[in-house]
Amino acid sequence: MGKIAVAFIASLWVIPVSVLVNLIVPEPYMDEIFHIPQAQQYCKGNFTSWDPMITTPPGLYFVSLAHVASLFPGLTSMQVASSFSETCTTPILRLVNGVLAVICSILVYDLIALLKPGLSDKKATFQAVILALYPLHWFFTFLYYTDVASLAAVLASYLMSLKKNYPFSALLSALAVFVRQTNIVWMIFIACTGVLDFTLDRQKDNRKYSDSKELVQEDTMLPSNQMRSNMRKRRTATHANTQSHSNSQTTASSSHNASELFDDLRDVISSSWKMKWNLLASFYSFFITLLGFIAFVLWNGSIVLGAKEAHAVSPHFAQVLYFSLVSALFMAPVHFSPVQFLQIAQSFWRSHNKLISLSKLSLALTAGFISVHFFSIAHPYLLADNRHYTFYLWRKVVNRHWLMKYLLVPVSTYLWLSIFSILERQKRLWVVAYFLATAATLIPAPLIEFRYFTIPFFFLILHSHVNDDRSWFVMGLMYAAVNCFTMFMFLFRPFSWTPRETGVQRFIW
Repeated sequence: MGKIAVAFIASLWVIPVSVLVNLIVPEPYMDEIFHIPQAQQYCKGNFTSWDPMITTPPGLYFVSLAHVASLFPGLTSMQVASSFSETCTTPILRLVNGVLAVICSILVYDLIALLKPGLSDKKATFQAVILALYPLHWFFTFLYYTDVASLAAVLASYLMSLKKNYPFSALLSALAVFVRQTNIVWMIFIACTGVLDFTLDRQKDNRKYSDSKELVQEDTMLPSNQMRSNMRKRRTATHANTQSHSNSQTTASSSHNASELFDDLRDVISSSWKMKWNLLASFYSFFITLLGFIAFVLWNGSIVLGAKEAHAVSPHFAQVLYFSLVSALFMAPVHFSPVQFLQIAQSFWRSHNKLISLSKLSLALTAGFISVHFFSIAHPYLLADNRHYTFYLWRKVVNRHWLMKYLLVPVSTYLWLSIFSILERQKRLWVVAYFLATAATLIPAPLIEFRYFTIPFFFLILHSHVNDDRSWFVMGLMYAAVNCFTMFMFLFRPFSWTPRETGVQRFIW
């Protein structure tokens, strides 16, 4: 019932806002001037045509062909379109993302139900609806960009991996890469987390099997009364051991020291090697996709398809700091609450080795200062294009004073500590893999685009332990307010660059 409710609620804003956007902005805008004509060429059957300004693969256009093909019989019967190519209008192509946004809301609901089994159906529905309003995802639902399709494919792949359907997960990951090539990082992340779960599950099964075998051998020679007595004792001991193990895990999780992390990594590597053939049989499809991607990069000479000069891979380490700031703003009730601040402060104060904790903090701050000083890139698009909100944030906040970017480093450091704290219930290796995947996605990108933060944000919030209704309600109000503001500015506050220019410009993320 929750899936239907989430899809229905998401449709309540997808349909009317889509109609409004197409009425006021009927012509392609911004990157749509590249994507829509390219999709229309595909609708005409011209698959050899390619706009050199397009940087992403043609995955979205093939998804659009399937979407148009599903609508074509109905549109022809209503005499709206007489040919397949005529069906590929701007509103119809934009509707692809509207449909995918509804599918995304269902995927988010399924992931919440799977990752938080103790959550009620009502709360899972509530959280899924709030996440469907996430501003960066919500805004691009109504334009023909690759963001919504990219998120849908990655979430679907992750859901299938959690359900142990690894071949289908790899197929969906291949689709995600075919929509946006940087999703290769999230495919590797999904495969790694799948391997981690696979090895741990096999270890548990082997442990249970060996324990049960030993119990049977011990009990075969005992009288039945004594056997029942032993079983009761074992159940009590098992319960105590489970509690003790749980407590030790909590203690270990809170300490997060390097030796424990390396021990976990060593154990996983050792277990993976022992069951390498089982892993190969389960995850070979991920490996094939990775080989295909490597072959593409070698053939293309770059990870980017078009406009390679403007999107050259660059060491932009400051992106990691920007992500913590933006993601924290969209989870403000969690990260900026007094309870969260005190919890992080107490974790340092109660640390069994304060010197090591202070050393880690100093190292994080030093890395942050080095990143913003040597690896902070001001892309020409960022400096020149006043249609994006990042243009104003860079000028009015980050670049307002030469000290500002350095003052943001302690804030970002605190926020990363806060991010790790809300992920404390996850496996240590999962958290490390998540951080590395986020860094690998963002650091090579020279341009600051909040759209790039969407997928890591969804992984973060889906795996967080934040379940109190108050925080989610405040985030929902905040998302709704931001969405109303950005859509109002986009639709009703157009402007021109110069009085002599006839083109209409609009504010956009």
